[in-house]
Amino acid sequence: MQSQPAPERLKVLYVEDDPACMLLVHRLLESEGFQVVTTSDGLSATEFAMYEKPDLILMDINIGGLDGYEVTTKLRGLPELDSTPIVAVTAATLDGDRGRALASGCNGYISKPIDVDTFPDQVREFLGGRSEEIGSAEERAKHLLEHSRRLVTRLEEKVRELESANAELQRIDKMKSDFIVLAGHELRTPLTSIYGYTQMLLYSPDITGDAEEEGTSRNMLMRICDAVQRLNQVFDEIRNVSLIDANRLELAWETVMIEPLVHRAVDNLVDVGPARNLEFVYEGLEDLPMIEGDSQRVYHALWSIISNAIKYTPDGGCITTTGHYIEDEGMVHVNIKDTGVGIPTEELERIFERFYVLEDTQLHHTSKTALKGGGLGLGLTVTRGIIEAHGGRVWAESEGYDEERLPGSTFHILLPLRRPDSLIQ
Repeated sequence: MQSQPAPERLKVLYVEDDPACMLLVHRLLESEGFQVVTTSDGLSATEFAMYEKPDLILMDINIGGLDGYEVTTKLRGLPELDSTPIVAVTAATLDGDRGRALASGCNGYISKPIDVDTFPDQVREFLGGRSEEIGSAEERAKHLLEHSRRLVTRLEEKVRELESANAELQRIDKMKSDFIVLAGHELRTPLTSIYGYTQMLLYSPDITGDAEEEGTSRNMLMRICDAVQRLNQVFDEIRNVSLIDANRLELAWETVMIEPLVHRAVDNLVDVGPARNLEFVYEGLEDLPMIEGDSQRVYHALWSIISNAIKYTPDGGCITTTGHYIEDEGMVHVNIKDTGVGIPTEELERIFERFYVLEDTQLHHTSKTALKGGGLGLGLTVTRGIIEAHGGRVWAESEGYDEERLPGSTFHILLPLRRPDSLIQ
């Protein structure tokens, strides 16, 4: 004789937040040959039901998140589960509880504590098609109306909670932004003093040694100056992000030429960093018309993108900055293309988010120009804020991240030739 395959066990999803009840029902139904899947809250119940496709759902009413009434109403709106039997298994036994459960979409109602002798048979009956009715049409309409009102009340409560939470978040965010701006002002004064006095000492004939000679007084003063400048950059990035978030980034509008800003950014980055043997190519920048903008802000944006290109381009690579004028749109288009490791395609938008870093933070170091050098993950956030404050747009393109193939990345900047009317005070 050929052995017959074992019949597939019927699957029951039990939604219950009481561990003791969950364990009891699980063991009882498993011993009766059912396959039992459990979850403890209303929010995950819908996901479990969609994934597991159970033959029957046992629903506790008083659960966290969405309650049993709301979960049942949600499940009844899903085509995949609209015919799945749902049975309320609950200790809610007040007048009207059974009617509310049936009005929300349940096929039946089993009160707790369950009777272990009859419970498996009750489950089989509902699997076999048993379905309880509320009663008269008038009673059904009454429970449906009550259920609808209850859902609306719950929705109103949640909306009020969200509005209150949002207001509190906005208050805290404003406090954070104000603190950062004030802290920046407070710290800028002593930092300026330290930098100024250090510069005076560097030019003093009483200070001995060569600036390049390790351990000399002049060398140590140079290191202090470099550290103060780096600290200033960090505070500027944090402060600028706060100003952008608060829509308080002020621009000093003037006539701006793009080409000298690009060259100045490259020269400054190359001068302060280690020798990287990188090639810099420029195309079409000399033909770009002048634009209206804040030269210091635009320089900062260009510096951040070029710094990013240097950071992710291995030694011997090439960084090409190209510019052309889009006459029909009245826009200047600058793109900075590198031959580096590239950017994962799914991260192309996230790189402009605050505190995003592509490299492993465990390998973080502070150099802005060393391969995979450091940073706070704010440079591109500030860049986007600056470009958008000018009425422009910035985005990145890459075929993906590959340290062997080196697909590279291209950053695009669009800036209007004239200040947009919306930005004129």
